[in-house]
Amino acid sequence: MEKIAIITARGGSKRIPRKNIKEFCGRPILAYSIQAALESGVFDRVMVSTDDEEIGEIARSWGAEVPFMRSDRMSGDYATTAQVLAEVLEEYGKRGQTFGFLCGIYPTAPFLRPETLRQAMGLLEESGADAVAPVVRFSFPPQRGLVIRDGEIRMNTPELYLCRSQDLEPVYHDVGQFYCLNAESFGRQGCLVMEHTLPFVISELEVQDIDTEEDWRLAELKYRMRQGGE
Repeated sequence: MEKIAIITARGGSKRIPRKNIKEFCGRPILAYSIQAALESGVFDRVMVSTDDEEIGEIARSWGAEVPFMRSDRMSGDYATTAQVLAEVLEEYGKRGQTFGFLCGIYPTAPFLRPETLRQAMGLLEESGADAVAPVVRFSFPPQRGLVIRDGEIRMNTPELYLCRSQDLEPVYHDVGQFYCLNAESFGRQGCLVMEHTLPFVISELEVQDIDTEEDWRLAELKYRMRQGGE
């Protein structure tokens, strides 16, 4: 069964203008996702879903396909990643092309490695799961979190606050880099975290949300630190 990597890169970005093609450590940030997908050797097609001609041109220059543009309906702030992926599969279906597996990849994932995609897609195929999603463990136990109410600090879960950290259940959060999906399961369930979704645990050094300019600077520092250690 054929596999496709779908990199979702729309043109609009409110907090960081032109975020998906902004230069990150010497190249457009979108290029990192494209290269990881291509170098993984896993996918029969690596495409970019975009509504922006400039993004499309840059995507092609780095080796991705842009066989069609994203619809206006999928270009707004409220279109979900799952909806965008479903539209891409529908458009390929109209062209007589179907896929057994897909991987939705975000365009701001400069820490994503080819081997990570190989391992995650391999886990998806070998396990027969609906999906594989990358997660990272919280560095601080959320059970010890504090809230501010009426200007004063309160323990969010006071019954757990004094527990030893090693006695607390580990809690993870979504990495926000990619989702590996069984296409048939995705067609039925229509969501990214499906009934049988397996975790792919990633190091905190490989993860950074990039939503603000401060996030961007921190990500570049972390990326350079990682490169210096290799």
